[in-house]
Amino acid sequence: MADTTVGEPRPEERGRTTRGRSAGKAGERELRQLLAGLTAVRDGDFGTRLPDGADGVLGEIATVFNGMVDQLSLFTSEVTRVSREVGSEGRLGGQAQVPGAGGAWRDLTDSVNFMAGNLTTQVRSIAQVTTAVAKGDLSQKIRVDARGEILELKETINTMVDQLSAFADEVTRVAR
Repeated sequence: MADTTVGEPRPEERGRTTRGRSAGKAGERELRQLLAGLTAVRDGDFGTRLPDGADGVLGEIATVFNGMVDQLSLFTSEVTRVSREVGSEGRLGGQAQVPGAGGAWRDLTDSVNFMAGNLTTQVRSIAQVTTAVAKGDLSQKIRVDARGEILELKETINTMVDQLSAFADEVTRVAR
């Protein structure tokens, strides 16, 4: 998304007082800019910006707002990247990197990374055991913690390995 500055003042208005207000105090125009920016972010537009350069509290609000939008954009990009890599492209091991994330954003980043890491561990363990079986090694089992459908898959593969091993033992016994 292209950066758009919400309610950018005209060049002749920059740095001037407006309608008797001193620079840095919020009036209707500034509140409308903030409202437009907040609405854009609420609607998922992280390319929106508040105008830089205001004095006082308005300048601080613009700095915090623009920093928040940058952080949301980075977080969204990272979660999308990890989801695509692990979930769609099948490239395991992806982790989201969101420098400076704190609080709930840090917790959410950690949760995404835990999910991706857990899925990676489970799939790699399943791949290792099924590859071993394909090569005739019936000594390996899937030992990772799993729940739900992954647990069902783990139990099915481990049962298959046990049955193949028992069958191989019986064939060997009969052949002797």
